[in-house]
Amino acid sequence: MRLTVIGTGYLGATHAAAMAELGHDVLGLDVDQSKIDRLNAGEVPFFEPGLPELLRKSLDSGRLRFTTSYDEAGAFGEVHFICVGTPQRKGEYAADMTYVNAAADSLVSVLRPGALVVGKSTVPLGTAARLAESIEQVGAELVWNPEFLREGYAVEDTLRPDRVVMGGHSGAALKQLAEVYAVILDAGTPLVCTDFATAELVKVAANSFLATKISFINAMAEVCEVTGADVTQLATAIGHDARIGHRFLNAGLGFGGGCLPKDIRAFMARAGELGVDQALSFLKEIDEINLRRRARMVDLARELCDGTLAGVRVAVLGAAFKPNSDDIRDSPALDVAVSVQRAGAAVRVYDPQAMDNARRDYPTLAYVPSAVDAAQDADVVLHLTEWAEFRAMRPSLLGAVVAERRIVDGRNALDSEAWRAEGWTYRALGRP
Repeated sequence: MRLTVIGTGYLGATHAAAMAELGHDVLGLDVDQSKIDRLNAGEVPFFEPGLPELLRKSLDSGRLRFTTSYDEAGAFGEVHFICVGTPQRKGEYAADMTYVNAAADSLVSVLRPGALVVGKSTVPLGTAARLAESIEQVGAELVWNPEFLREGYAVEDTLRPDRVVMGGHSGAALKQLAEVYAVILDAGTPLVCTDFATAELVKVAANSFLATKISFINAMAEVCEVTGADVTQLATAIGHDARIGHRFLNAGLGFGGGCLPKDIRAFMARAGELGVDQALSFLKEIDEINLRRRARMVDLARELCDGTLAGVRVAVLGAAFKPNSDDIRDSPALDVAVSVQRAGAAVRVYDPQAMDNARRDYPTLAYVPSAVDAAQDADVVLHLTEWAEFRAMRPSLLGAVVAERRIVDGRNALDSEAWRAEGWTYRALGRP
């Protein structure tokens, strides 16, 4: 089938390459010519494991190419995927729908009768019904098909998802999209066919639940810190309950990135517009718990340094919001790094992949090429993104260069006994 993918960011570039891998002919579209040039040259503009190889394979097969022309996309495609971003509106909780609206308007002007438009962007409730009106007026149809990608695992999540959700009111349109995903569905992936509103709600409800689980264990960490309990042991114990499970019970700096924070805020904003704001009032506390963990990380660093960060040399390990990504949007690591710097510390940052992005958006911080360079003469080390490189690091490697063997583990991912055995003062969120 001939598919187009509108928007070639994290979601769109991955989706385009994956659909070509499934055997479709795919045309990716973006208004950014430089991005299109890089993609056509086989270069992924961001870090995502496995995607560069998949992109080059799809380009070499002749089934994938990229353009900036909506006219070309309209003439080419039978199915058009909208994969543009919905960032948080500046100064508000609500989602900025500028890119979705622009993509939909541009598509409507070139759609052929019988075409199918598929929305994958995360949008406020009611968006699909609104867009369907103009799309159906030109003889095309709309299905909403939310994405559930995890950064660092996007290729796997696209080719082997744990479910496929389709929302629409046309049986023929739902059947056509099922044909696009035939290889995935034939492998036994569960398919949920529903209405527009439910399909939109699935994504934000899922992210709200995950955010709630993360903030729950971080709230327990706050209790542990005043009682002397150990939140890691608490999480292990309650995680053995099959009704709860172990996943997303890792206490630490909390969540960040371009999805969970802005999605729960946009969900709250939309609930207010719909008159059901009380139903989601708990998400405000979820957000506040998440942000409090960042402040507590700064407090722990200050406590280790005799009550002040003024003039203290701080090594920051991590800049990305999570490992296996170069995404620094709403990064807890960089939030802490900036806060420590504002408190008077001299900060040096190292991250295996996110250095360029961090340097661009946070130019006042100092950046170095390795963890050892970051730790040189440091008075305290802050472990803020749990990259495998940091988890596997021998304490002696940094111990040989720091001024003081003091570390705060913001992700509860290091072996506390190993670090303490080598003379380090080890502190972590929610642990003695």
